[in-house]
Amino acid sequence: MALPLPPGLVPTEIAFLCEMELVTVVPRQRLEAIQLLAGATPNLRPPHRSNIPLWLAILLKKQRRANIVPPPWLHPDSLRDVIHHETKIDTNGWAPPPPPPVVADSRGNARPLNSHANDDVLLSPPFLPSCTSDAPSGALPFHWFEFAEIMLAHASDDVPASAEVRSLLRDLQEVRAAKMRASTVQLETGVDGVMSLRGVGAMELAESRGFITGVVEGVRKIGASAELTRREEQEQRGGREADEDDEASDEEMGF
Repeated sequence: MALPLPPGLVPTEIAFLCEMELVTVVPRQRLEAIQLLAGATPNLRPPHRSNIPLWLAILLKKQRRANIVPPPWLHPDSLRDVIHHETKIDTNGWAPPPPPPVVADSRGNARPLNSHANDDVLLSPPFLPSCTSDAPSGALPFHWFEFAEIMLAHASDDVPASAEVRSLLRDLQEVRAAKMRASTVQLETGVDGVMSLRGVGAMELAESRGFITGVVEGVRKIGASAELTRREEQEQRGGREADEDDEASDEEMGF
């Protein structure tokens, strides 16, 4: 008999989905477009930059046919800004996620890239181009943790100050993990308790799902026990009031 699968995605599945993120590369050799399920990749012509899926960029990196350009949020200065925001500015929440990309029309008016149904490319979180060289700094995308791990594991020479980046990522992970555990206090208020997860990454959700669901189940049991005790007290109080009414009616009738 097969064991039941855990709820949600496991870390290996999340890392697999992260490999679909677009990343900017600088090719060393010419490479024609490749037909994929999501469409054709761009023609790679050195030294022009192109955006391709992360798994393909890692493959070309291993073959020494391209270099990967890390996104701006993976630089030490950006990570320091995020840590400062997490520890000094918003001690109860998380750093906001990157905004969706915008495009300008002929009149110069900016609008979200997927604001109309007739756009050639329809994007939605978490598959926004938030890991390319055009991504904003100071904001962590949905796959920030696993993306950084993959980059440091396979293309650490392309990451500036990779040793410092590793240290900052470790500090950021510890800070956000502590805030995730502390945020479960909001669930103790019962049905009115709301826990905001805006800005939380995919791997953080996967790692904290078991802990959070355990807290929710514990709060539910405590609430059910308190409700049962309240009902028993009401029934006992109602029984005593009924007995007192019977005694009062007996006295009025002279018994």
